[in-house]
Amino acid sequence: MTGYFIQGFIYLVAAVIFVPLAKRLGLGSVLGYLIAGVIIGPLTGIVGQETITIQHFAEFGVVMMLFLVGLELEPKNLWQMRNKLIGLGGMQVVLTTLAVASIAYFIFSLQAQTSLAIGLLFSLSSTAIVLQTFSEKGLTKTIGGQNAFSVLLMQDIAVIPMLAFIPLLALPELVQASQSLQQAAEHHEEISLVAHLPGWAYALTILASITGVCVGGYYLSRPLFHYVAKSGLREIFVATALLLVVGIAALMSLVGLSPALGTFLAGVVLANSEFRHELESNIEPFKGLLLGLFFITVGAGINFGLLFNNIFTIVAITLTLMLLKMAILAGLAKTFKIHKSDTWLVALSLAQAGEFGFVLLSFSIQNHVLPADIASTLQLVVALSMFLTPLLFIFYDKVILPRYQQANQSEDFDDIDTSGCVVIAGAGRFGQIVNRLMISNDITTVVMDYEVAQVENIRKINVKSYFGDATRPELLHTAGLETARLFVIAIDRKEEAVELTKYVTHTYPHVKILVRAFDKGHSYELSQAGADIIVPEVFYSAVEMGAQALREMGHHPFDVEQKRNAYIHIDEHASRHLYENWLKRSEGEQYGNDFIQLFIEFEDNIIKAMKHDRMENHDVTERGWTPPPKDYQDELDKQ
Repeated sequence: MTGYFIQGFIYLVAAVIFVPLAKRLGLGSVLGYLIAGVIIGPLTGIVGQETITIQHFAEFGVVMMLFLVGLELEPKNLWQMRNKLIGLGGMQVVLTTLAVASIAYFIFSLQAQTSLAIGLLFSLSSTAIVLQTFSEKGLTKTIGGQNAFSVLLMQDIAVIPMLAFIPLLALPELVQASQSLQQAAEHHEEISLVAHLPGWAYALTILASITGVCVGGYYLSRPLFHYVAKSGLREIFVATALLLVVGIAALMSLVGLSPALGTFLAGVVLANSEFRHELESNIEPFKGLLLGLFFITVGAGINFGLLFNNIFTIVAITLTLMLLKMAILAGLAKTFKIHKSDTWLVALSLAQAGEFGFVLLSFSIQNHVLPADIASTLQLVVALSMFLTPLLFIFYDKVILPRYQQANQSEDFDDIDTSGCVVIAGAGRFGQIVNRLMISNDITTVVMDYEVAQVENIRKINVKSYFGDATRPELLHTAGLETARLFVIAIDRKEEAVELTKYVTHTYPHVKILVRAFDKGHSYELSQAGADIIVPEVFYSAVEMGAQALREMGHHPFDVEQKRNAYIHIDEHASRHLYENWLKRSEGEQYGNDFIQLFIEFEDNIIKAMKHDRMENHDVTERGWTPPPKDYQDELDKQ
């Protein structure tokens, strides 16, 4: 027992030290786990052969991951994504599988079953690395990021039929050798419900099991969760969630199917359940820990002796694989009309092999599809490709993106042949709402955006807009800003919004400037730059949601509206003082505790205003929607 505690302590220490460090360096958590495994395994020898046993246990994290993937796949969302999901994602999996399998079969002279298995595992990319990097670099909502997500989602779905298909590729000689070893070691046969059934009975058993998971998951899980929820004990709900996943995985194992297949189907069935989010929150920590443990064991199991003895071969295979996947992805991106830097983003981000490659490798060995020596080499290829992925993102940031940004600057923008009272820079969701309010009230506008795809989307709904970069002075002149009354800045680039505000303030001083601010600090920078009106991006929507929450909690609508206006008034008052203090700091003065004290006073004023008795001022408030009582406003203004 003591040995298990020591081993557990070693794995946890490695994860706690190296995963946060890897994330800080921009490498991602998966690479952090792999590095931790390499350090405690091959480099220092702290852990040894027990990692193989632990890896089999940790693979249950993959089962949980697929359950969570299933929970996210509502049928209506899948239908909306069908073109990119099946077209772009499906073709990527098929073409990569065929290309890799052909190379393995014709160039390396491997058997057809082995070649196909290698093609399947190399067709997958790293969901964990790519999505996390997208989130960290703000690439998730780009066109390239969205298309890459569609491919990753299709790959995750494709893992299920791959796990079901790989056992059919078993090599007779490997099966026979495995049986001989089992007989020599006198291993006990695993429990199975289908071991001695005829073919037709085996097929019926599998069909009954899958049907039972789907039907039972839909009709029986809800009463079970309702029953457990009434107990009010969170730990029992956690136990129930684990019971569901473990039970389905055990059932699939008993009938000779992949446990991941059953849990994935269960997740899809429960995707519309009212308990979906509770299930996700309960399973997520177990999934994260087990997957992390799985990746550590993979890193610990890397054979550095094999790597150094065959370093040129392994590096050549890795680079060939990544270049091949890049070429296929770039070709498909062009076919699906993904342009410019987004094509590079899709190709570079998905060029590596993924974490499911480790799973399929282990699964292929267990099902006698891949010889152990070939699997060891492939494991190094998968790991090395994942280690190289951060370098591809750096290449995209430093080389690809700047080149296309420079190209955009030299590209011919649209000829703006109209003028308006209001010029709007940015045609995203924020700028579109402003534009709708203007044109619906017969106010002429000129809308421009530097994203071609965004402009084309707006034109599809018959809203006139122009492709152009509002930070270009000549374009502002063409848009007729000198005759406009208002300039609305709704672009996503914070620094450029500040610089654009400075330019318009000095060049067109008669034009009022309305700017969207991302946060307090950004609003102060915009104020200093000369913006006339600054609208916080989320402030008013958050206040409105808070007001709605008060109404739902039974507060009178008049009372809620008064408190809503009081909060806005106090925030505006506090913002003036905070801005003055911020200016002092920008001029080199220290503020520290003074700034914190202003925030404390701000919180105290909010509490006072919220507790102010509305009935004491009924003569004011009953007239309609009013700001806080005048005596309270006067008190604030004196501070």
